[in-house]
Amino acid sequence: MRSGTQVDDQGLLNTFAVEPKISYVEGSESQFGFNASSERLNGRLAMLGLIAAIALEAFTGHGVIGFLTSL
Repeated sequence: MRSGTQVDDQGLLNTFAVEPKISYVEGSESQFGFNASSERLNGRLAMLGLIAAIALEAFTGHGVIGFLTSL
């Protein structure tokens, strides 16, 4: 992260973080941030994780926590 400096009235040097510039792309689909594409991917990965947890419990007879503690 970039940092900036500023000298106060007592001559002390203060270092602070510089916030990144926020850009907005109008009219085209951005690949970053909260948009339909990222929310769709997040939902699909959550469904995949849920199915994997159900399959793990069906095959081993233990839940996810029980399976991890028995390792």
